[in-house]
Amino acid sequence: MTLDKKMRILIVDDYTTMLRILRNLLRQLDLNNVDEAQNGEEALFKLRKETFDLVISDWNMQPMTGIDLLRQVRTDLKLKRIPFIMVTAESKTENVIVAKQAGVSNYIVKPFNAETLRMKIESVFKVAV
Repeated sequence: MTLDKKMRILIVDDYTTMLRILRNLLRQLDLNNVDEAQNGEEALFKLRKETFDLVISDWNMQPMTGIDLLRQVRTDLKLKRIPFIMVTAESKTENVIVAKQAGVSNYIVKPFNAETLRMKIESVFKVAV
């Protein structure tokens, strides 16, 4: 399966360095149609204003966390079908369970590389199609 190079991706993280890392990893995968948000509130605003094919969000952010953003997306009729990948430094089982219950499409534990990101994105779209 090849990824749609025109796919529009929203990356969400309150840490500018992580946004840059994510953008660079996506660029390595030839995915350049990327927008970013610094927190869940900004992401939700952009999601409601524009069309995105995928959200990749950090879990730990203020004022709205990634899990809160995910819950908002999943309860919004217009947004609920958007694939959502959660990125976190926590690999605790309970976090994975909480994310799954909230409707996450996939889960990535930091640190990760472009190949891991590609596999997670591909698996999301195999399920979503």
